[in-house]
Amino acid sequence: MARTKKLKSAARFGARYGKKIRRLVAEIEAVSRAKHVCPSCGRKALKREAAGIWKCRKCGVKYAGGAYAPTTTSGKILMKVERLAAEKK
Repeated sequence: MARTKKLKSAARFGARYGKKIRRLVAEIEAVSRAKHVCPSCGRKALKREAAGIWKCRKCGVKYAGGAYAPTTTSGKILMKVERLAAEKK
């Protein structure tokens, strides 16, 4: 019987693959399966449809984003650069 308290969704792997990898998989799956805030309507209704495709269940808008999260770290950096360039003008 697998313990699921520590491993959460990665408990399905049992004793295989090592603790560190299973922990990383559990963290990634928790982020990808959670509801996120929609950039257009502001509701917490953004869900992952497929790798890189995010759909808001409230307003129905589809977004292209990261594979496991709607925004990536490089995307956040680019948004800051755009914002700073717009302020300079």
